[in-house]
Amino acid sequence: MAALNFTAFDSSTFLLMGIPGLEASHIWISIPFFMCYVISLLGNLMVLLMIGKEQTLHKPMYLLLCMLALADIATSTFIVPKALSIFWFSWKGITMAGCLTQMFFLNTVLVTQSAVLVAMAFDRYVAICIPLRYTIILTNAQIGKVGLVGLIRAVLFILPMPLLLGGQPFCASHLIPHTYCENMAVAKLSCGDITVIRIHTLVVTIVIMGLDLTLIALSYGLILRAVFRISSKEAHLKSLNTCTAHLCVLLLYCTPSLFSNMAHRFGQGIAPHIHIVLANLYLLVPSMLNPIIYGVKTKELRDKVIKYICSL
Repeated sequence: MAALNFTAFDSSTFLLMGIPGLEASHIWISIPFFMCYVISLLGNLMVLLMIGKEQTLHKPMYLLLCMLALADIATSTFIVPKALSIFWFSWKGITMAGCLTQMFFLNTVLVTQSAVLVAMAFDRYVAICIPLRYTIILTNAQIGKVGLVGLIRAVLFILPMPLLLGGQPFCASHLIPHTYCENMAVAKLSCGDITVIRIHTLVVTIVIMGLDLTLIALSYGLILRAVFRISSKEAHLKSLNTCTAHLCVLLLYCTPSLFSNMAHRFGQGIAPHIHIVLANLYLLVPSMLNPIIYGVKTKELRDKVIKYICSL
């Protein structure tokens, strides 16, 4: 097997190793993976069901929440079933085409998700800073266009990634020390020059995270300025309360993502299995907790869910 020559788009098979160093614990590790996936599916499907069923929730804020729920379902579905097949059955094989496909769709969803978070921050800015123009600036049609632009942006940024990797020769190791086809984990197996791939990955990370986080910070800076100009303390709290769910979700995404990226690039002293566990956690935990956070913090949605459950 080690002598196989992995070239561009042949039918050769890579082997996903799961979490190297913790093979003896794979069965136990599979339990939180499985639970995260089930909770994520149930929670996000409930959000989609409630918003789709209730006409009163057909508003820009909730349409953005639907987009986030769809992205969460996609993210966990691209990761968990294959990881569980490794943990439970040792089905580690994945073709080159399958690996590149998983990589493309997973990263496309993540970049689209980032655009949705920016749109949600802008939604809160308009709702608090210029509420009288909210229904003019943010319509359901506008939100649909925002989602489409976010998806197109993601495809344009991510498409070069599998194309560049697909053109690389893989003539040495075919063992991917990961639970999924993480782009740099695959790139490091190449026996060719991966400088362009490294640069592309770094540029995408800086541009997407840098631009999106800047826009989000700008939105919340303007929100805070507007809120503190209000004399009423009660109005302060009410305005800030409308942002708490999105801020919680934002911290949930950004904190582990930034930590994982920094650890991956600069934490050479950190054990490999820590990198892999972190990479999985930052994808799975937000998908699981998002519907819970919005269900608890958004009164209108919470009331609809309680009403639906009580009617069963």
